[in-house]
Amino acid sequence: MTSDTIVRDGVLTGPLRASRNTAINVKGSIHDDATASKLGFRGGTVAGSIHMDLFPPLLIDAFGERWIERGNLSLYFRNATVDAELVRGFVRSPESSTPDSQVEVWVEREDGMRVADGTAAVGSPAATSALKGIDVAAREPGELRILANVHPGDVIEEQGVIYSAAQQAERLEVITEKLPWYESGERRGAPVVTPAGMVTLLYQAPSASMRKKIGDAVGLFGAIEVAQVNGPALVDTPYTVRGKVVAVGQSPKTEYFWFDTHMDDRSGRRIAEMRMLLRFMKASSPLYAE
Repeated sequence: MTSDTIVRDGVLTGPLRASRNTAINVKGSIHDDATASKLGFRGGTVAGSIHMDLFPPLLIDAFGERWIERGNLSLYFRNATVDAELVRGFVRSPESSTPDSQVEVWVEREDGMRVADGTAAVGSPAATSALKGIDVAAREPGELRILANVHPGDVIEEQGVIYSAAQQAERLEVITEKLPWYESGERRGAPVVTPAGMVTLLYQAPSASMRKKIGDAVGLFGAIEVAQVNGPALVDTPYTVRGKVVAVGQSPKTEYFWFDTHMDDRSGRRIAEMRMLLRFMKASSPLYAE
């Protein structure tokens, strides 16, 4: 048990941590105070992927270090936070000692506001993850403007990716949980990429592949599931990422699409997979100008 973890009523609770908005200076993004405020947010938002770095100590307490190699974290983001607001992670303790299991997880702000919720798992449990359990294609998308050129089945073209030592060092300057294997490659030949870093790896390819198809609008993460198949992903190690669009739709304030990507090493071995919901604010698009 990590020293900062509290166990009470079958729930592992992490300490309050200040998740940082590391993209606060990216002008015109949802992380920029001026842009986010115009769209009705309290300020530039912390990317949901940043909150994922709260969980490894809790999940290692719940599942053991096997989670680093065969772990899954599946989160739907409910409310945005701004830079350095205090948040903490929660993990419900596994009910049994079976090697493959899944539990409920969530993130709360200091005042109890629910920031994200979902599931975490190790191995191949019988239960379906939080995001894979959503019928993402259940609704007809209707008339789309921002995503008019995006369709289910669209291929996300293969791209080579690498998470550099410089990127890892920059992340570790502000990470909420600095674990030994993020800095040392003694056991695995290279340091382990953090969950937020894994999202970066698995998001680069769709970002590049889909950019020309998406109209001008401010985007934000709506949900993320990262699954380590033959992990962990390692720093300064080349991988290839490819995938496809799963569903496209809209809500009163956003247009969105769901996509799946997977990452392989040079031998073709599957390292990790991701499902993501990417939203685009209608109010930010000239296509919705009154």
